[in-house]
Amino acid sequence: MPTLSISLDGAAPLEVRLERPRTTLGRRPYNDIVVDSLAVSGEHAVFVLHPDGVELIDLHSTNGTYVNGHAIDSVRLGPEDLIEIGRCQMRLVSEDLAGVPPKPGSMAAAAATYEAVLAVAPAHAQRARLCVLSGAAAGKEMALEKPTTTLGKPGQAVAAITRLPDSSFALTWVDGAPAVLNGHTLGQRQAKALAHHDRLCIAGIEMEFLLD
Repeated sequence: MPTLSISLDGAAPLEVRLERPRTTLGRRPYNDIVVDSLAVSGEHAVFVLHPDGVELIDLHSTNGTYVNGHAIDSVRLGPEDLIEIGRCQMRLVSEDLAGVPPKPGSMAAAAATYEAVLAVAPAHAQRARLCVLSGAAAGKEMALEKPTTTLGKPGQAVAAITRLPDSSFALTWVDGAPAVLNGHTLGQRQAKALAHHDRLCIAGIEMEFLLD
């Protein structure tokens, strides 16, 4: 059975088995693979299983689907092909892995959608929240319940907090003005582990990261 290896911003990849005749990918929650990113259309692309391989079809997405650097409408995929959708990079993994039990976090093992962080949080996962310290929303709190929570303002400053497979959390500066963690500026697309009471500053808003 074909397996799709997916990585976001160079993070450790997650392998998702293409078990259905059609596996959809997009930003909307009803997709089989959900990527919560503004660069991904609501219904972006679909992987179609054929007896002789896998076909990737772009669903008239806004930002396009790329294979080996070229925008595609539809293409048959090989193991060496690099697929790029938004900031996600994907490859087909050898079908020899079909006999290996599904990895934790895969669609077969978790029976859940894949949301932008290349992992699905286990039911016993550590809970975390952000407390806003400045600005109009000062004093409000936001639970970090999604695999990836995007923060900031598109076009100005965007960062993301990702729940990792081991249930820890990491902060990544995505775009615009740099994210600041405990007074230190992050390098772009550089993930930094978060600890209880860490202070974040994103788009000029100060926040505190809290573990429950």
